[in-house]
Amino acid sequence: MSTKNPKRSGNPALRAVADELIAAGETGRVTWRDWVSGARLRTLPLAIAPVAAGAGIANMLHEFSLTLSLLALAVALLLQIGVNYANAYSDGIRGTDAFRVGPARLTGSGRVNPKRVLTTALVFFGLAAVAGITAVVISERWWFLAVGAVAIVAAWFYTGGKRPYGYAGLGELVVFIFFGLVATVGTVWLQTEIANQEMWVAGAGVGLFAVAVLIVNNLRDIPTDRAAGKRTLAVRIGERWTRVLYVVCMVLPFGVPLLYGWAYSGMILVWFVLAAVIPAVIITITARTARELILVLQLTSFAALAYGVLLGIAFAF
Repeated sequence: MSTKNPKRSGNPALRAVADELIAAGETGRVTWRDWVSGARLRTLPLAIAPVAAGAGIANMLHEFSLTLSLLALAVALLLQIGVNYANAYSDGIRGTDAFRVGPARLTGSGRVNPKRVLTTALVFFGLAAVAGITAVVISERWWFLAVGAVAIVAAWFYTGGKRPYGYAGLGELVVFIFFGLVATVGTVWLQTEIANQEMWVAGAGVGLFAVAVLIVNNLRDIPTDRAAGKRTLAVRIGERWTRVLYVVCMVLPFGVPLLYGWAYSGMILVWFVLAAVIPAVIITITARTARELILVLQLTSFAALAYGVLLGIAFAF
């Protein structure tokens, strides 16, 4: 996406903001902390959880490879960081971040040239591709190259391009597919050709937690997203039904330990995740401020990580 064409938004105010950002160089000193903040490290649990669950299932099948599991983890983490920088770039030049509440993002702050943010995103996508190609060469599962290419394209077009699907209410669906099914099943299939029911069910459970993180983030941003013309699912269905959907996505994953508890004794560990889920659900139902929803976001990210790791342990041992 070229930074010389900011006219993608139909809102003149947004176009003006985009023009200013693109014309700007670095108007303030940018520290390494700004770049670390741009990576949005709090979202990384969503990349770790499905790989942990998939590695556990691979171990259950006696096909576990530490090298391939670590490469799968590297791909997931690098893609997630790349997505975060790509979002900062795309939302910034589109002018969406002009309406954002909270700490300014790299491009939206006007302190960093958008091209530098874009370059950083592309570097992380490239590193993810290198890790993925390495895993493919070791495993000799060449069809994973196509999966990786689709994942990078999906990562970019979440907020990038002329018609980003994140602006059309499709973000939750894609997050469920890639941060749930693809990442979990892909981690298993990278190590074995065996297909079982557990990997699909586990992928769905992990994916629902990832969707819950996006839902509560978009719930918090409904007023600003609506003002920016960003038609997320939360904006489309409204605050009440967004809260309902969040609760559903937080509760349904526990169908996995309910379904497999009789076969895997370690599933009892997964129920401990309720210690984070229950307060998150209660706060979401009653929340009236953005500060409360930020706490829910933190609890949900922690719950997603704990769920993926404990699910992997339950299947593995």
